[in-house]
Amino acid sequence: MADRLHSAAIHLLRRVRRSDPKTGIPAAQLSVLSVLMGGPRSLGELAAAEQVRPPTMTRLVQALERAGLAVRGPDARDARVVRIRSTAKGRRVLRRGREMRVGELERRLRGLQAAELDALERAVIIIDRVARDDA
Repeated sequence: MADRLHSAAIHLLRRVRRSDPKTGIPAAQLSVLSVLMGGPRSLGELAAAEQVRPPTMTRLVQALERAGLAVRGPDARDARVVRIRSTAKGRRVLRRGREMRVGELERRLRGLQAAELDALERAVIIIDRVARDDA
């Protein structure tokens, strides 16, 4: 079951993210923006979240800054720490990308029977719980 769920999740994500290039932002930068939706982060926190080395994250953040999608600023509690946050433009780009992904998923779900949709609804509740569980 775990192997099939893993495979299905990857295939589904690959299908819906085909619309990502329409945002005009490379996938790696979109991923960083999605992390920033949770609030400002340090370069180290972003690198850890994205599983890349700090120099790679520095380049990604620089590109986001050049595009006006993110800005650096001081940490409210520790002046030695720099925090990166998304700009209003960055949030708009990410929101639009999400809308396109969700739209693609909605188009795919339209072909399902009512019983399949009901089963999927129950499965989503369980998957969400498993994804949020720290066990």
